[in-house]
Amino acid sequence: MGPVPNGDFEMTPSGGFSNEAIVDGPMGIPSWKSNGTVELVESGQKQGGMILIVPQGRHAVRLGNDAEISQQVKVEKGSIYSVTFSAARTCAQLESLNVSVPPASQTIDLQTLYNVQGWDPYAWAFAAEEDDAMLVFRNPGMEDDPTCGPIIDDVAIKKLFTPDRPKDNAVMNGDFEEGPWMFANISLGVLLPTNLDEETSSLPGWIVESNRAVRYIDSYHFTVPQGKRAIELLSGKEGIISQMVETSPNKPYTLTFSLGHANDKCKQPLAVMAFAGDQAQNVHYTPNSNSTFQSANVNFTARAERTRIAFYSVYYNTRTDDMSSLCGPVVDDVRYV
Repeated sequence: MGPVPNGDFEMTPSGGFSNEAIVDGPMGIPSWKSNGTVELVESGQKQGGMILIVPQGRHAVRLGNDAEISQQVKVEKGSIYSVTFSAARTCAQLESLNVSVPPASQTIDLQTLYNVQGWDPYAWAFAAEEDDAMLVFRNPGMEDDPTCGPIIDDVAIKKLFTPDRPKDNAVMNGDFEEGPWMFANISLGVLLPTNLDEETSSLPGWIVESNRAVRYIDSYHFTVPQGKRAIELLSGKEGIISQMVETSPNKPYTLTFSLGHANDKCKQPLAVMAFAGDQAQNVHYTPNSNSTFQSANVNFTARAERTRIAFYSVYYNTRTDDMSSLCGPVVDDVRYV
């Protein structure tokens, strides 16, 4: 699995790329079906004095009110998949994008800009109910201005595997190595928006139980404590990841994790609030000079057969170079004994 056919919208339509940009008919974009006002926008294209954002390459798609694009994808019934896509908003007003593989569906709010480039990669997961799935991106039509509407680019899909729970560490995917598809040439990580369903999560084992997203990061573009993947916590307590782990009532445990800096110019101080059962601990990032991360732990006594562990950033952090791109502490290698 990887990029879907013409997932970057760079394939030339039958009539060529035109200045009008409005897609001609439902089959106007190679490999996609469209419905409603769908535009192929080009890098540098202006609208009302504003340059439209094309995340990658020369072309992307913009959806007008109630417009949608769809593509049939081959999947395996019963498996979990994650869809990665880049999205930008056109206007400053509330814009959202609905992504679905019916009957599964989620509307993602594009109001928050997580970085100054004006677009972000997102991931959304679904369980395949058939061997053929219809992947649909739709503008739910919230805008007052019909010339507004989200821009989509770089669509990919990945089958997720549920990592085994190691015997000495009952945290599932505590190293965050299993997660959504990441494009090698995109350096922004992937945002994981609110998701309360642990069975269908782009980050197997974990849920995002908050209003804002967290960022899935890779070692090629960020500093990661261990392995190739980790989680960067954004937006203070509006960005929470959690997992229910199996415990024995009245038994003492120690939750351990790595806390780091993503090396993305994030302004310090950085700190994490870590929860384990009824214990909460505020851990500040204070590395020594020859390491970009540190180990931290929380001692707790289990009260039940399932215990919640959770993390959020204590502060709202932004990057020092632009003072507006959201960033935060990195969490990795979560385990308990």
